[in-house]
Amino acid sequence: QVQLAESGGGLVQPGGSLRLSCAASGSILRIDAMGWFRQAAGKEREFVAAVTVTGYTYYGDVMKGRITISRDNSKNTAYLQMNTLEPEDSAVYYCVVDQVDKLLAGTGRNWGRGTQVTVSS
Repeated sequence: QVQLAESGGGLVQPGGSLRLSCAASGSILRIDAMGWFRQAAGKEREFVAAVTVTGYTYYGDVMKGRITISRDNSKNTAYLQMNTLEPEDSAVYYCVVDQVDKLLAGTGRNWGRGTQVTVSS
């Protein structure tokens, strides 16, 4: 079983930046893809971004152009740098780890508990 620990969320003013981290531990033989989804209150879950073990990246439309995903394979950790944040970006951000096809389909089997991001003045 894989455990995921997210960090880096919090309160930020509009136009500000945050960097989320997701550290994977536990029964790790090989992590294929690591990524992020988000869900705002009363809304559907949205795909944000993913990165494979080889460094190939995928970005959803919701924050495209304002985010960068990366990972450090030696630390089994993924990072999501978010810039020019808007109030509409307020949501719980969840880290997901699995094979890339499952992750992109939203059917990834390993989910973190989520970290709250609030964009407000």
